[in-house]
Order: sequence, then structure tokens, then C-alpha cells
Amino acid sequence: MLSRLASSSARTLTSRSSPAFYLCLPKPYIQSYCPATSLKSHSLRVLRRTMASGGKQQFPPQKQGAQPGKEHAMDPTPQFTNPDYKPSNKLQGKVALVTGGDSGIGRSVCHLFAQEGATVAFTYVKEQEDKDAQDTIQMIKQAKTSDAKEPMALAADLGYDENCKNVVEKVADAYGRIDILVNNAAEQYKASSVEEIDEPRLERVFRTNIFSYFFTTRHALKHMKEGSSIICTTSVNAYKGNAKLLDYTSTKGAIVAFIRGLALQLVNRGIRVNGVAPGPIWTPLIPASFDEEEVSQFGNQVPMQRAGQPCEVGPSYVFLASNAFSSYYTGQVLHPNGGTVVNA
Repeated sequence: MLSRLASSSARTLTSRSSPAFYLCLPKPYIQSYCPATSLKSHSLRVLRRTMASGGKQQFPPQKQGAQPGKEHAMDPTPQFTNPDYKPSNKLQGKVALVTGGDSGIGRSVCHLFAQEGATVAFTYVKEQEDKDAQDTIQMIKQAKTSDAKEPMALAADLGYDENCKNVVEKVADAYGRIDILVNNAAEQYKASSVEEIDEPRLERVFRTNIFSYFFTTRHALKHMKEGSSIICTTSVNAYKGNAKLLDYTSTKGAIVAFIRGLALQLVNRGIRVNGVAPGPIWTPLIPASFDEEEVSQFGNQVPMQRAGQPCEVGPSYVFLASNAFSSYYTGQVLHPNGGTVVNA
């Protein structure tokens, strides 16, 4: 599988001249396809160039016809890892479940958790995200520490309670417990007016984006103990609004309220609940949601004038998952958003 990943990405590099693809290959393949360049030196140059704020960024126009989006089809591939990152066993011995962990922010979180010593399980959508899930499993296996157990990828539609229960039970049966739950699964669709949002679509978005958080959490709590952590992905849109993503934005506002209420409910059990509210991040959700012109300009509206990469968001989850760093945080939300000032 890795050889297919390498050859596919190498062909893309040749045809598109997009060095960011190097960041998504395991080290042996980077050295194979770019012998004169090490993982660290080349990847750092690419990442620092991407992170530079000298002028507006443009992505190649592109669109994916359906959700969930596919990371392997994006140009450039999102950067899930930063070679500057120095793991230090922050999550050693922990068991983590990440919903929507096959791509985008979820993939970065899974990879970082594995680097930090956690045993990682994640969910994905069957028959639509199979390749991204397989790639992520291989990345986790390469990153994991020797004492962590083998990672697990679980196909599930998390909009339904029974599916969430099944996922949680499989993780608990395999690893004995859950120490970290990351509620991250999401979908979004554009609409110019509330009149375009019919009941089936509204139910679908709410099932994925907020029902799944309730369902997965209530089952996971049976396997969590004092010192555990729940982290929920909300969005900058919950704070500033978004006229084109009304139903998605509404679910993200609900997630903020869920974080605050659940944190108060669980504080006496010693379980912390926090969230991350990313701004415009280059993930499969973007080409699957917007038209080509919007994709090409994605992220330009923030003060940094560029979209963020998943690897710029993932460390927020490590911080909130680690009791060594965030033991006095609960009911809080971190804001990796490129400089947008939010209140509350």
C-alpha cells in the first residue's frame, strides 16, 4: 500500500510540481524519490514557505463532487505533520478514539497522538474514505511508539446511536478503556438561503455534526475514568457566523454549548471537556463543499491571508489531551484561526 502511495504521490509531484506532497510520504519514500533531500530539510522548507504570510495564497482550482471529500485527491495534499514537532511521550499509555480521523484535522490528530505514545483508533466512512483510512493506518503504524498497541480503523455512520455504541464497544474491547475521546466528524453544504435547507439535509448535517457527539460521548463515558479528556471540534463560524453555511454553523454553535454544559456536568468526575475552533483549514471538506473559484481563494480572508494546514491545528488537541499541559482547562475552546479575533 505504501508503495502505491509513494508512486502515486511521486507522479503527482512530477506533473504538478507540488513539493508539499513530500510532507505526506513516509521518510523512506521521500529519500527514494528525492535522494538529495532529507525529510527534515525539505519538509521544513516547504512548510515554512506555506506558513509565510507574504501575500495571498492561491490553491489550484478544484472540486470534488460529493461528501465526504477525499484527501488523496487534493492538490496540494494537506500537511498532516510538521517536522519541527518534537514528541515527548505526552500521551504515553493512553487510549484515544478520534471520530473522522482518516483525513484532514483528524489525520493530523491521530498522527500526533501516536507520536506522543497513545494507542489510536479512528472512524471513517465505509466505501468512501477507504483509501484515506488505509493511508492513515500506515502513517500511525510508522509513528507509534513501541509500547502502543496496533491502531484501529472503524467504518461507521456516526449519525445513529447504535453505530456509535458499536464503535465505542469495539475500542473498549480491544484496548480495555478510553482515555481520550475526540469528537471530530463533520459535513457541510452551501446554501444561499435558509429556504434551500430542507428537512432531510438539516437532519443529516445535525446527525453527523452534533448528534454523533452526544451518542459517542454517552457510550464512551462508561469506559472513561478520572483524568480522561473529551475534545470536540467546533469552528470559527460558531463565533462569527457564516451566511453560506447556515446549518453547519448552527451545529458548530451547538457544539460550543455542548462543550460548556458537558464540562460542568463531568467536572466532579475528573473528566475534562474542551474544544478546538479552527478557522479556514485545508482539508477534504473544502473542495467537497465549494466551487473551484472559492477553493482557489480559500483562506485569504483571514489576517494571515492564507488557509491553515492540519498540522497547525493538531497540536491544540495534544495540549488539551495532556494533563501535564491542560489540567486546569475545562469548558474552554482554543482558536487556531489565522488571526480572526473572536469573543466569548
